[in-house]
Amino acid sequence: MTARLGTHGVWLAPQHTPSLTRYVQEAEDLGYGAAWIGHGLAALGELEEHEALLAATSTITVASAIVNMWTNEPEAVARGFHRIADRHGDRFLLGVGVGHPEAVAAYQKPYAKVVEYLDRLDEAGVPRKSIVLAALGPKTLKLAGERTLGAAPYLMPTAHTAQARELVGDGLLVPEQTLVVEADPVLARAAAREFLDLYLGLRNYMGTLVKHGLTEQEVARPGSDRMIDLVVPFGTPEQLAQRLAEQVKAGADHVGIQVVTRDAGDPMPGYRALAKALW
Repeated sequence: MTARLGTHGVWLAPQHTPSLTRYVQEAEDLGYGAAWIGHGLAALGELEEHEALLAATSTITVASAIVNMWTNEPEAVARGFHRIADRHGDRFLLGVGVGHPEAVAAYQKPYAKVVEYLDRLDEAGVPRKSIVLAALGPKTLKLAGERTLGAAPYLMPTAHTAQARELVGDGLLVPEQTLVVEADPVLARAAAREFLDLYLGLRNYMGTLVKHGLTEQEVARPGSDRMIDLVVPFGTPEQLAQRLAEQVKAGADHVGIQVVTRDAGDPMPGYRALAKALW
């Protein structure tokens, strides 16, 4: 699986949906190994969107990032998975997770929800080697290594990746890395703060960052410069290639790169520039 994913992929947010096919096709042409498709809380039916992306490409792996467990029944997801596997082999990777508590009124006992969901996917015949679990905390990271192919942490620094590597064991570790392809610190931090505004109010993300070297004051809105630079690095493509290499050195098998811009604009110029620096 690691060889098929390559070391770097693109991570595309829900707001890019109108241009998603074009972006994934270009990512494949640029040499990225995977396209991580962000969904938020969306109900995804039987994964028709992913199937369409696979049909429009030929080699890139398409991964859900993530199928939200509160808004998607595992049996419907499993039906979509089996249909996709029959048509596209192992080019699809099923990313699942519970998201964050502020977004779901029924969010209770999240760990129990994860275990139940994985049990139901098992019962529906979805192979564990085809599932990755969104995980931040130690308990869920360990579960990812035991019950799935591995873990997909989101919005975390390299210190978290190093800890996750120990907890996931030999499992796949595929962190997301948000970044801004911009050398001007004023412009770059403005784009980063615009992107991070939502997450600064989410306790699972901010609480985890505090456990990895930041203070409560630094993660309070609008976020300190040190916090911004740690979580959403900026710089030239060459500088950012070095930051991505640090994630790999810390234990990542593959990094899903999320390029952010002001006003959620077209990320592809950033991916083109990064591709030149990465290979």
